[in-house]
Amino acid sequence: MKQGILIGGSESGQISLNPRYANRHGLVAGATGTGKTVTLQGLAEGFSELGVPVFLADVKGDLSGLSQVAKPHPKVDERVQKIGIEDYRASAYPVAFWDVFGEQGTAIRATISEMGPQLLSRLLDLNDTQEGVMTLVFEFADQEGMLLVDLQDLRTSLEYLGDHGKELGSAYGVSKASINAILRRLLLLEREGGRAFFGEPALQLSDFMQNTRDGRGVINVLAADKLIQNPRVYSTFLLWLLSELFENLPELGDPEQPVMVFFFDEAHLLFKDTPKALLEKVEQVVRLIRSKGVGVYFVTQSPSDIPDTVLAQLGNRIQHALRAYTPKERKAVRVAAQSFRENPALDTVTAISELAVGEALVSTLQEKGIPAPVERVLVRPPQSRMGPATKAEREAVLAHDPNQRRYKDAIDPHSAHEILSERTAAALKAQQEAEQETKASAPKKKSSSRRQSGGEAFFKSMLRSAGSSLGRQLFRGILGSLRKR
Repeated sequence: MKQGILIGGSESGQISLNPRYANRHGLVAGATGTGKTVTLQGLAEGFSELGVPVFLADVKGDLSGLSQVAKPHPKVDERVQKIGIEDYRASAYPVAFWDVFGEQGTAIRATISEMGPQLLSRLLDLNDTQEGVMTLVFEFADQEGMLLVDLQDLRTSLEYLGDHGKELGSAYGVSKASINAILRRLLLLEREGGRAFFGEPALQLSDFMQNTRDGRGVINVLAADKLIQNPRVYSTFLLWLLSELFENLPELGDPEQPVMVFFFDEAHLLFKDTPKALLEKVEQVVRLIRSKGVGVYFVTQSPSDIPDTVLAQLGNRIQHALRAYTPKERKAVRVAAQSFRENPALDTVTAISELAVGEALVSTLQEKGIPAPVERVLVRPPQSRMGPATKAEREAVLAHDPNQRRYKDAIDPHSAHEILSERTAAALKAQQEAEQETKASAPKKKSSSRRQSGGEAFFKSMLRSAGSSLGRQLFRGILGSLRKR
């Protein structure tokens, strides 16, 4: 068995996470400022040293420090000695920076087709009717053999269905009002950064699963400080990534250690206002992805943020302090305490409220996947920097990242927008040519060679008007005035 990932020290000794059961998922919880980020950083380092690639979202910017060596500090030395870490050494870790907006890391892109109608409908906050229209667009693109790459492809396809739905058959008859509503949502998504995210070249998951020459797993850090300002975009993107891993990785059963570990920070956003059908998909992915060798760790403030059906699948638990000042907060503390295997020597409910910064209650899976009794643990300090990398340090890492060559520049392939635009232009040209042929074949009217004077035109008009009673009265009036002269 490979050496475990050290979490910290307790009265009974050092507490580690067993790599054999690291793909049984986990939870890192606690109030803001209690040490979740440091715990997450230490776990990422441990997985990297085992050769396991890691993906995590850097919501506050602090986790970029994984790429830099830790600075010496007396309190760090004191904690290392107290826990009894003999091989502690300040170290930088192999990091790849990513950014949906392409500003603080390598650009991440996905195609509309890869996202799929269900996730895209959640991203756009569509109702059931509008989601049905979105599904029809994808079916139409599949039938026509067209790629849906970017938002322009989706917009053009929607407009084409709205204009030509009857011609395409009753199956594609869609409400113009529903299409207009979706188009308005697309405009909002563009403003939130959707234009940058959807496109080519699309991310290859293999680029997230890299190892260095010395065998360490690369830690993929997603810059999420800007992305988190749009919670729906943030949670849908991470759910898409998780779904792609599930659909593309082969079955492995229970490997000796994970092939990849995925940390979902601010996890409560994933389950907020989530439709039932999508929630069922999340539960299915979390339940089954462990057999693909992927461990998923949710990072949030309280276990109550996670649905019970998902929480029950999280075998490894790390709980930092929770403050209980209101009845609702006291209930959350009891829920957190009940999620652990009981330790007769520890009052879990009381301990959760008394934990200092950097302390946590920990229960990990032992042999045969049985949870260990909960322990009060002093969390070990990271070997990389606790705090963000500078802009210059981040740019230095990016300059040596081979992903930059593959993903830096966007490309615009020949996809649905181009195909449907060409089709519409060809139909318009054919219609114009048909109209010209009709005009050319129609008999021409003979036109008089002599131009009418203004007076002739006036009197002819009067004569035509004479057929009506009003015209006759007007004509008689004019003739009467002439006779008087």
